[in-house]
Amino acid sequence: MSHTLGLRQAQKQKTRQALLDAALALLEEQSLSSLGLREVTRAVGVAPTAFYRHFRSTADLGVALVEEALGSLHPMIRTIVSSVGDSDRRIERAVELIAGHVETHPAHVRFIARERHGGVQSVREAIQDQLARFAGEVKEALAKDPLSEGWNDEDLLMLAHLYVDQMLITASLFLDVLEAPEDERHRVAQAATRRMRLISIGREHWLD
Repeated sequence: MSHTLGLRQAQKQKTRQALLDAALALLEEQSLSSLGLREVTRAVGVAPTAFYRHFRSTADLGVALVEEALGSLHPMIRTIVSSVGDSDRRIERAVELIAGHVETHPAHVRFIARERHGGVQSVREAIQDQLARFAGEVKEALAKDPLSEGWNDEDLLMLAHLYVDQMLITASLFLDVLEAPEDERHRVAQAATRRMRLISIGREHWLD
């Protein structure tokens, strides 16, 4: 009996993931607000009624996509904020990691870039919640850095949000040059590095 239940659960999870993957592919060409559940179920090859076994609505599916897309960023964020070395090397490492993530997960990055200010409120809120989590993780890491001595929590959180916002901007810029020549991608990497260095310089003199 337990074996049968296990197989059913595995099949249910497989169908759910297929719906997410199909929606993500369809969202390459349109926004979530224009996506129909029949499009998604047709792409997977299941009946429209099967959709409701996994999601209450396309908005609910969108929230799940946010969790999938941004959830995968947490390990990268932790790697960036825990990197050792001088400030310039840490920034270069951060830009390299962001570029690599965009190359590996372009559809996820495109979805977040489009829906962060899109027309589906629950998805916008889910994105903001995830970004707030990122900022909290970055703040905790910054608080342990000797450069943060004397900083209050409010300013640390402000700095964390600056870094998170810049990471998102950098990801979007890399997405725009994903198929571009190497020199164009290098130009984007240099510009992103300069912007992060500017934030770091401001950080060093904030308490002056």
